[in-house]
Amino acid sequence: MGEPILETRGLVKRFGGVLATDDLSVTLEEGEFRAVIGPNGAGKTTLIAQLMGELAPSAGIIRFAGENVTRLGPPGRARRGMARSFQITSLCPSFTALDNVALAVQARDGHSFRFWRDVRSDGRLQARASEVLAQAGLARRAHDTAASLAHGEQRQLEIAVALAGRPRLLLLDEPMAGMGREDGRQMVELLRALKGRSTILLVEHDMDVVFGLADRISVLVYGRCIATGTPAEIRASEEVRKAYLGEGDA
Repeated sequence: MGEPILETRGLVKRFGGVLATDDLSVTLEEGEFRAVIGPNGAGKTTLIAQLMGELAPSAGIIRFAGENVTRLGPPGRARRGMARSFQITSLCPSFTALDNVALAVQARDGHSFRFWRDVRSDGRLQARASEVLAQAGLARRAHDTAASLAHGEQRQLEIAVALAGRPRLLLLDEPMAGMGREDGRQMVELLRALKGRSTILLVEHDMDVVFGLADRISVLVYGRCIATGTPAEIRASEEVRKAYLGEGDA
């Protein structure tokens, strides 16, 4: 096994007297699908924000692909291959799904953002954007505006925008939130299709999704990681059942 693609050591984030992450050390291997679970207030979203560079840690180190990126902001981390769904960019509601993804492809390739018509006239950008939309299950909605998409489809489009950058690490913060049964089914299909193609760190409250897709699961409680293991190991952990899954003694 080679060097991990992502590693945190002793990560701490304080908000006044509150420890949102408390001496947190996490390691992800290339190609792994890791889920992070925990009760509300466990520090899951704060962890993702630190990994993406949106929040500076109070202490600790973050390494990505062997490089210390602790002091890098989101643009620097994005250039190195990190992406966060739903936070990377705001969808342009009046642009089509295809145009939204084409703009992200253009940004990934290092072009300046010219007037949007340049995106529509560039066949290479359009072809790559079409490929990404198909990967996200939105090929049939390519020419519909982002504003006209259903809630679940907009979430799929946001993931497509993230995928346009060909990320080595994809950070997903509760992609199932607010979805109905059909939207949720489509999102699960998308996540399953992405498994093994990118390294994924998923924060999610839907336990069926977590235990059905993750290679390994890390459990956060009060900013600390109390357990990491396979789904079977996490299910069998008495500490996890008591702290989070609600199956321990009263």
